[in-house]
Parts: sequence; structure tokens; C-alpha cells
Amino acid sequence: MIPSGSRVVPHRAWHSEPMCGRYVSTRSPEDLVRRFHVTDWNREEVLEPSWNVAPTDEVWAVLERAPRGGGTVRRQLRPFRWGLVPSWAKDAKSGARLINARAETVAEKPAFRSAFVKRRCLLPADGFYEWQQIRVSDRSKVRKQPYFISQEDGEVMALAGLYEFWRDPSVAEDDDPAAWWTTCTIITTEATDAAGRIHPRMPLAVAPDRHDAWLAPEHQDPDRLRALLTPPADGRLDVRPVSTAVNDVHHNGPGLLEPAAP
Repeated sequence: MIPSGSRVVPHRAWHSEPMCGRYVSTRSPEDLVRRFHVTDWNREEVLEPSWNVAPTDEVWAVLERAPRGGGTVRRQLRPFRWGLVPSWAKDAKSGARLINARAETVAEKPAFRSAFVKRRCLLPADGFYEWQQIRVSDRSKVRKQPYFISQEDGEVMALAGLYEFWRDPSVAEDDDPAAWWTTCTIITTEATDAAGRIHPRMPLAVAPDRHDAWLAPEHQDPDRLRALLTPPADGRLDVRPVSTAVNDVHHNGPGLLEPAAP
């Protein structure tokens, strides 16, 4: 609902906004291990639940990969830094910008095409935020109204992601943990259902029956992988306005999800 005396700014006015710049991730690693059938998780790696995940934050990722040094492929739960840094990047500054990859071009873009074929992951989320810009008729300013978008059934969303390894040249030793960054990005698609009335793009969630195919590292045919990236059917998303407190990345806590008048 749009309040009386306000109007929505046309889509072209906010195409420059991030496609998916914040989301919510509060599930415990134990829960994620169970839900995604993970076999390999280091219990010493702990992330605090977050109701305002922002770029450059560490986030949980589910992936399939053989252990370093060889061995059988295992399904892992690991923390990655959100904001992909391509392996060939000269520095890590690009990571804060490459938080999203468009499903329509992900197989061709130099920053993503190698990871799309070889390094895919799922990024668990309770839901995500999108913003609608509303101009109040008697004011010249535009305000940003945040909305929280989640699955109607309350289940965790498995956002399609890619990950990459980047070697920090400023660290001398290869075996120094600080030498290697593992970063990720979220694949986005055209928004469907009620989400399309808020923003033209949305994160692409992978259906449970496609998790295995998406994660399998031996699947490297771009056309078959693209076929897995289909938007969800209408009627599966819940969209509600929430407090503008989420606009500040320093705000966190379950109160951010309380319904608010738009």
C-alpha cells in the first residue's frame, strides 16, 4: 500500500540502486547443516545471527568441494565475505561492488564466468530487503521505504551464489590464513510476484530439488546451469513494509522485521 498523497518514483529513477544489497540470516549453523545435508563444517567457525547483512560482511555459504590437498567432494558450510573479488583482481576493492551478478549475463561477464562454471554455492537467507522510493506530493524530497521479502511458508531461502578465491599479494607466506580471501556474490533475476512492485530485480532462490545439481562441481555446462536459474512461481513470497531503521547498516536485531506503515 502507498500512503495517500505519495507516489512511487518510476522504475528508471532507481535502477542504480543495488539489486540485492541487504538480507537477513539468523539460522544457526546446526540448523543449516541439517537443512542442507552438510557433511563438513568446522564448529569453531561461528557467525552471529544478523537481521541486516550488508556487503563485506561474512555470510554462511553451502558448497561442494574436495578438501585442500585432494580427496572426495564434500558438502561444506563455510563463512564467505560478501562481495566477490575475482582471482585476477589486482586488489580487493572491487569486492564491495560485486555483490550481485545478473542471471542473464553471469555466464559471459569476465568477473563471474569462471566461478559460474566451477564455483557455485547457496547462500541461506531468512529473506531480503528491497527499497521503494516514494515522493511525497507536498515535498521535494524522496524517501526510501524498505520492505522485507521472504517465503510465505517461512522456510529458509537458498540464494544462488558464486564464490571465488583471491590471493592477497601483500601477504608474503602462502600458508598464512590472511593470504587468501574467499568471497561471494548473489545471482539476481527479474522480480516476480509482489516483489516486482517494489523493485525490478530480486535475488534468485534455488528450489530444493535443484540444490544438488547447482552445487555439483562436475556440472560445468553453462547452458544446463542457466536452465537451473528460473524465477520462482508467483504467489510464494510475502512482502511487508518495515522500519526505516534498516537503512542504517549499524542497526541490527529482530526489531528490524517489525511491520511498519508504508
